[in-house]
Amino acid sequence: VAERSTAQAWDDAAAGWHRNSALIRDWLRAATRALLDAACVTPGAKVLDVAAGAGDQTLDIVQRIGRHGEVCVTDVSPNILALAQGSLRDANGTRLHFHVANAQALGMAGANFDAAVCRLGLMFCPSPLSALREMRQALRPGGRVAALVFSAPEATPCIGIAMRTARQHAGLADADPFAPGSLLSLGRPGLAAQLMSDAGFADIEVTALAAPFCLPSANDYIAFVRSSGSPVIEVLRPLSAARQAEAWADIRRQLDRFSTAHGWVGPNELLLCSAVRPEGRA
Repeated sequence: VAERSTAQAWDDAAAGWHRNSALIRDWLRAATRALLDAACVTPGAKVLDVAAGAGDQTLDIVQRIGRHGEVCVTDVSPNILALAQGSLRDANGTRLHFHVANAQALGMAGANFDAAVCRLGLMFCPSPLSALREMRQALRPGGRVAALVFSAPEATPCIGIAMRTARQHAGLADADPFAPGSLLSLGRPGLAAQLMSDAGFADIEVTALAAPFCLPSANDYIAFVRSSGSPVIEVLRPLSAARQAEAWADIRRQLDRFSTAHGWVGPNELLLCSAVRPEGRA
């Protein structure tokens, strides 16, 4: 997908992503805490937030670093970045900078950030290696990077069901789940660690985190995906309204298997990938 169309797709999903910020924040609360711990985001730190989306993890960064810290917030979508900027107006004196930028071309070499984080964005990069190199170059020697990405297909069945069913209704063959730039592209065992090594990082760790999506019903998950799940929306976009409705109904029926007596619990696993920029390496 070309950069322009990628930005346009996320621009189109911006309002829905922003509207679901509280839901996403609750879903990823523990994982975000682990992400910022892994990046050693501490008071006074200078932090690069890559593919920041609507900015709810940026709020967590601000709360950690305080008024003596600094955050550079980036995203490929101007609309999402504008919404993030609006949400972060009251930042307790923390210095905030906002830049529309593709993660693969940040152009921030030598910026000497203490930490770089990327929550559920790296897997959308057609060249995640390029994005990791850009982040390494933006870090000071000894600075840390941490990213959250989706795990393997068997650990993230809801994503697989939604994408596979959408493609079937669109008349498309099943796609390679690890295709570059796709939701699960970095879930292949060992790939994330290898990419970090190739990008020049050291002390690499990749840890699996359970992050189930708990909602009242499958309908609530469908509502979330329909307003925020850009990749699924893009697959169904060429279809008529009636055929899109049939596809969403089919996806909901299949997702009903995760309904319990206490609500809908969608299994989901994330990979927390962290590393250090070595001292003395450009």
